[in-house]
Amino acid sequence: MAILSNEYSREDEREGAEIVYGAEACYHQSTELLEKLGFPKGILALKDIEECGRVHKTGFIWMKQKSPIQHFFEGTNTQVSYAKEVTAYLEKNRMKKISGVKCKQVYLWVPIVEMISFDDDLASRTIQFKTPLGIRKSFPATAFMSHEEKNKYLEKPNCE
Repeated sequence: MAILSNEYSREDEREGAEIVYGAEACYHQSTELLEKLGFPKGILALKDIEECGRVHKTGFIWMKQKSPIQHFFEGTNTQVSYAKEVTAYLEKNRMKKISGVKCKQVYLWVPIVEMISFDDDLASRTIQFKTPLGIRKSFPATAFMSHEEKNKYLEKPNCE
């Protein structure tokens, strides 16, 4: 009977992946992918990404940063912690089986395992977050938008 190590299963999970290296290339690929799947670009506030990969066949993605970081989302009044490596399975308007993302609730860090994006219009979209216990909480997508997205979707034209 063969026993598979975690390292073996990680490599197996990543077989056939398109992998990108370097901060600029990874940032471009990750934000483009988030936008394509219906999420605001700022939803994964990662920094100094060194590697990101995507297995098109399964939807599996990963992003490796230089070090773990924490980010405060003012729009939701939430502190979020991102591990050195964040992984998920992607499909249109959904990230599931997320690892490496936690949010602080009161004094506890709670893992986030799923994100679902509702509505077709990004400006009125809602993002729902799910914990391993099935607890769900929703926020407006505007709370996670980059400055570029806010200008594009929320700024009203000047009428003169």
